Amino acid sequence: MNRTGKWTVEKIAGHDCDIYEPSVRNPQGYVVLYLHGVHLQSLTDKTAFIEQFEKHGLPCIAPHTQRSWWTDIQLDEFDPQLTAEQHILKNVLPFIRERMGADSSKLALLGTSMGGQGALRLAYKHPQLFPVTAAISPAVDYYKRFYDPDDETISQMYDDPEAARQDSATLHIHPLNWPRHQFFCCCLTDDRWWDSVDRLRMKLYSLGIPHTCELETAGGGHSFEYYSLMAPRAIDFIVTSLKNERLRIIT
Repeated sequence: MNRTGKWTVEKIAGHDCDIYEPSVRNPQGYVVLYLHGVHLQSLTDKTAFIEQFEKHGLPCIAPHTQRSWWTDIQLDEFDPQLTAEQHILKNVLPFIRERMGADSSKLALLGTSMGGQGALRLAYKHPQLFPVTAAISPAVDYYKRFYDPDDETISQMYDDPEAARQDSATLHIHPLNWPRHQFFCCCLTDDRWWDSVDRLRMKLYSLGIPHTCELETAGGGHSFEYYSLMAPRAIDFIVTSLKNERLRIIT
């Protein structure tokens, strides 16, 4: 009989957080911090991701921050005072250290869509805290949704599209200070976000920043069909990178 772990929901600083505990936790203490997309779908019923967490013994911490785009700008929909980024830094990371005993060398960021760009932006802004990150279908140029009536939160956080562009993940890349391990992918038929992910790839290449990307696979467009297809690739990258971080510290 296949063993499986369990999802629970806890409050961190007053906000819900999904927590996956595998049936057997990996002995190295690796942990995944998952950032959700703009449609707020959780991983609690996403078999492809659960199978990978279970296979590698990975606990997963998945905080809820509404349609905040994981920015450092206050949004009432999430919290009247706290930003999503500060929630991660001041509340979620201490929770992970205390509950899981995992510091930055044992922690990896994983995100899809809105959460994918959030994972990249956090890693670019705080590469020492997040040396390992994996983004599936990251909505990198989210400023293009500034006037989208289906996502009014961006216009609530920024004065204009240019202000949002200046806060995008690509603009937070530092040529001399970047996460040591980064992976991102986007479905070839993802008409909305593929070009922006490709531009990110080209900027990293021009700066000589190491990265791994996969932009040629077609399989579902911008959807959990594609996210699930790429889950094994993303989680394998995370586990390998965390092992390399561990060896780097030991040596």
